[in-house]
Amino acid sequence: MPPTLASLVHHSALKLTVRAGEDRLDVPVRWAHVSELADPVPYMEGGELLLITALKLDAEDPEAMRRYVKRLAGAGVVGLGFAVGVNYDEIPEALVGAAREEGLPLLEVPRRTPFLAISKAVSAAIAADQYRSVTAGFAAQRELTRQALTDGPEGLLAALASQVDGWAALYDASGAVVAAAPEWAGRRAARLTTEVERLRERPAPASSVTGGSGAPDNDDRVELHSLGTGRRPRAALAVGTASALGTAERYAVHSAIALLTLTTERSRSLYAAEQRIGAAVLRMLLAGEPEHARTVAGDLYGGLLDAPFRLIVAETAAVSSVRLAAETPARVPSAAASAAVLAAAADLHGDPLGALTEILESAAARSGEAVLVVPEGERLVALAADGGAAVTACAEYVVALEAARTREQAGAGDEDGLVVGVSAPAGPIAAAAAYKQAEQALSVARRRGRMYVEHEQLASGSVLPLLADEAVRAFADGLLRPLYEHDATGRGDLVASLRAWLSRHGQWDAAAADLGVHRHTLRYRMRRVEEILGRSLDDPDVRMELWLALKAASGE
Repeated sequence: MPPTLASLVHHSALKLTVRAGEDRLDVPVRWAHVSELADPVPYMEGGELLLITALKLDAEDPEAMRRYVKRLAGAGVVGLGFAVGVNYDEIPEALVGAAREEGLPLLEVPRRTPFLAISKAVSAAIAADQYRSVTAGFAAQRELTRQALTDGPEGLLAALASQVDGWAALYDASGAVVAAAPEWAGRRAARLTTEVERLRERPAPASSVTGGSGAPDNDDRVELHSLGTGRRPRAALAVGTASALGTAERYAVHSAIALLTLTTERSRSLYAAEQRIGAAVLRMLLAGEPEHARTVAGDLYGGLLDAPFRLIVAETAAVSSVRLAAETPARVPSAAASAAVLAAAADLHGDPLGALTEILESAAARSGEAVLVVPEGERLVALAADGGAAVTACAEYVVALEAARTREQAGAGDEDGLVVGVSAPAGPIAAAAAYKQAEQALSVARRRGRMYVEHEQLASGSVLPLLADEAVRAFADGLLRPLYEHDATGRGDLVASLRAWLSRHGQWDAAAADLGVHRHTLRYRMRRVEEILGRSLDDPDVRMELWLALKAASGE
């Protein structure tokens, strides 16, 4: 521990005598400073032992000494050393009384003890304390390393909690508690999820402090540290203690951060190698070579192919909107321009695909399941166990993004979102079909302005919402325009008559009743429709096209 006034008083070579503040000698001394100024406070930082001879002080004036001592105490000076036999043979009673009244320790320094000896004693004690802290820090580092190698992150956290006399917890990239020590600390750590999420938004490395004596709801002081070397932290460490960390404890925390970073942050080369293997497995599955894919997957992804899985295809909302515009023939730019626009859109706001990757991998890691995530140009393709944590986390994450977009009622903020298509459950043999299903679901999500669509949803409900497309509306307008032009002349209501006849499946009497006309009138109108369009209503394909055109034109 650092030197205290008590340790200086007990120093046999200094021969110091306590004249006031006997009950406050256990205060640490940060430095010993000599000053004969009448007001040395502007030059104090707090924690000093001030040494004086009262060269420029009226030490016998009680009121002056009360003001002097009060200012020293207010500035954080922990003690006052007065050299006797220089300007005063003994400490004036006015100074002694002021020190006692303020509770400031007052030490009498004998004539034979130079101030330099006291400064050297304080400096030596501080150096010794720092050496002990560094030595303890190295010992803690060795112990933490041993625990990390033998028991993993859990053993490291237990050793760290013991070193700092508190608790420690590890969070994954999503902010969920992965491990904590002691066991009861898991509940305390779970209450810090919001703070961990805020920490993740800051560039790594980042840290923050919460709780402490100033917080009404927390008895402990908690330090949060991000873990990882990338732009986004891959994990976070929380350390809770009753008070601020000392030097030795700080060394232990820094060692734990380094070790946990090595444990949780896979090297870039290893991660790139795993992605290459995943991409190769995916290509083989899509090429109809499941056995070769299983061989290449090995233990890394092999378990994922032993049960039904789902294929997930995701792209950013900004890229998706550009793709949707590019699908309209009248708006197709050059190939070079399309690539430039897509690249700019992808980089416009944040990295939602990177965030989705973290969500999928973190959820899979927590549940002990495998997940294959492969970047594919401006897209992200993932293969995850059906009904597993990764698929569930993906859906929950996108739903949360969609809810946030709805609350903001924003157009610009939409580009931070995602568009995700998910296939039906499939096996390795049907991987190509599953990929096509995911792309179909993605296309429907893009056209409907939704962020998440599963392929099963395409077969439920009505096909009519699929008509909400500019190309379909243009076709409908072109097909029905001659009829609208005919009706505009006031020579008959052919569009309404056609709608009524088709809705009644060609039943003349029922359709005529709906229109309030004679069935012969309706027959005449349908012959006029055939003449104007040049198509036969006896053809079921023509009737289908006309019905869908009427639906698309009306926006139903």
